[in-house]
Amino acid sequence: MANSQVWADVMGEVSGLPAIAVFSGPTATVQNTPPLLTRGHGLVGDASDTLRPQRLAAPAVVYLEPFSAHPLEHDSAELYSSADCLVDNDGIEYPVDDPPNDGRQLRPAHRVELRPSDGLFLFPYVATTADGQDWSGSGLSDDAPEGRQRQTFYPDAARLYEEIDRFGVDGSGRGRLLSRRARFVFFRALPSGGYRHGLPKHLRTDAESASGVVGDLSPETRGIDYFPYFPPHLRFEPEPVRLAQATNLLQEVLGSGEYNGGQWLEGSPAAEETIYWFSLLLDISVPLVAHVAQRPHGTLSADGDRNIVDGVDYITGGAWRGEDGTDAVGAVLVADQVVYAAREVAKTDARPGNYVAAGGFGGIVGRVDSSGASVVTYRPNYRFTSRSDLNVSRLPANVRGRAYAFDGAPRREVRILDDAGALRPESMPVITSFKYGRYVESCCGPHQVLSFVNHCDLTHPLAGIVGEGANPFGHFDPATDQALKQAAYSGFPVVKCGRGGTRGFTPRQESWAISGNNLTAPKARILLMAAMLKLGALPDAVDPRSPSRDEQAATATAVQRYQEVFDRH
Repeated sequence: MANSQVWADVMGEVSGLPAIAVFSGPTATVQNTPPLLTRGHGLVGDASDTLRPQRLAAPAVVYLEPFSAHPLEHDSAELYSSADCLVDNDGIEYPVDDPPNDGRQLRPAHRVELRPSDGLFLFPYVATTADGQDWSGSGLSDDAPEGRQRQTFYPDAARLYEEIDRFGVDGSGRGRLLSRRARFVFFRALPSGGYRHGLPKHLRTDAESASGVVGDLSPETRGIDYFPYFPPHLRFEPEPVRLAQATNLLQEVLGSGEYNGGQWLEGSPAAEETIYWFSLLLDISVPLVAHVAQRPHGTLSADGDRNIVDGVDYITGGAWRGEDGTDAVGAVLVADQVVYAAREVAKTDARPGNYVAAGGFGGIVGRVDSSGASVVTYRPNYRFTSRSDLNVSRLPANVRGRAYAFDGAPRREVRILDDAGALRPESMPVITSFKYGRYVESCCGPHQVLSFVNHCDLTHPLAGIVGEGANPFGHFDPATDQALKQAAYSGFPVVKCGRGGTRGFTPRQESWAISGNNLTAPKARILLMAAMLKLGALPDAVDPRSPSRDEQAATATAVQRYQEVFDRH
């Protein structure tokens, strides 16, 4: 059995500690590592002379120089016990009280026996390519195809958590920052790394469901089973069907009553969207915390490691509890010791400290102190998780879709839930965004909007549009506005937001359009996608370019139902 499997089993079986489910998401820098480079000659200035976590194949004895852990240890030498032994230049050990009398040079040393069961140690990386060349990057060349590339992302978070637990220390010098706080079970919801050759069951470090039952893994394919961003030419993004599958997994696991909370690990540019989606769709009463990193794990000042530990402190500290003991804050993102509400959090730059609360009002709900204590200072007034009108327990089995062909016959009804009450991935709505800009040709905007409408006529019975217009009113040029109006009377819900980092509320102006309030366009897109699972398509007019008075009234009524959802979530 692999040592990481042993560690994962221990983390999943320690009694008396809170249980946390850890879900691996796509393009997750927090689970990414620098490429493994073969050690050069160990010369000063050799950039490949690095140490990487590895496992011992057999027990080994090493001799450590006393007082070498800190430059001022020797200044307090009188406070220390004597060395364990003496060693000569050949590494031969002698007792301190019985050195040889042959004049050889001896040095005091601490004798340390290292065992494979001790876990990871930092050693030079000495592996080479099959033809004996040094590894100088992730692949055999920078632009190497899939079969000639190694992966830099971890397949699940077990190894990541093991390394944090093994090498991290707090301000008091104590380690085991994770295993002394909680026990963990790892899930590959939308992982960033995959097993291209499959993996036997006994080597797996993840669970497949709330029951933890796993089988052998079949060979996995990049872009279908896992979603990395490195190397850049092999980057993949997950489609909506994958989000639905992940939602079903999180609902099953976190709704099982077996866990005190969950952690979601994803790439920093998009985690703000996914965690908002989960906040809307999951019917859970425990906290879900998203984590990101601006710097890969193992690099200088990697921020993701600390974010994960802070998230564990947030979950185990219980500041999120309401009077009834359930989560009164909703899904959050914890980064740089700040706790952000899922609805408002947004990334502004690729460096630590550059998450903000978008929208201009609220969004930061608490903090995690350097001591590990978590404090919630504000509670969101918007609805979330168990209180959301859009969670899976409150979704209808079917909604009205736009007319589409099915087996040659026109259909309108779209089935949202399967017989077990889980999302049907193939029914996920498709939402696109259009952005306002001055000095554009009047023909281009309408063409983009109506091209999307025509595309969906053949493929997507549930589809909507987010218009990122001028701040704060959401205006477009007149021709594009007219095309958006035509789309609304064709059955497409249309949301209007202010563009950029909006800090105000977009007022409701047209009866056919939904106000995005103070949501950014990416967040409005997520909310519209979720709302369509509840409310379905808008009524479509016989002639969307010239709807009748009754058709306008029907659309206005349907849009008002959407507006109520946007006002509450």
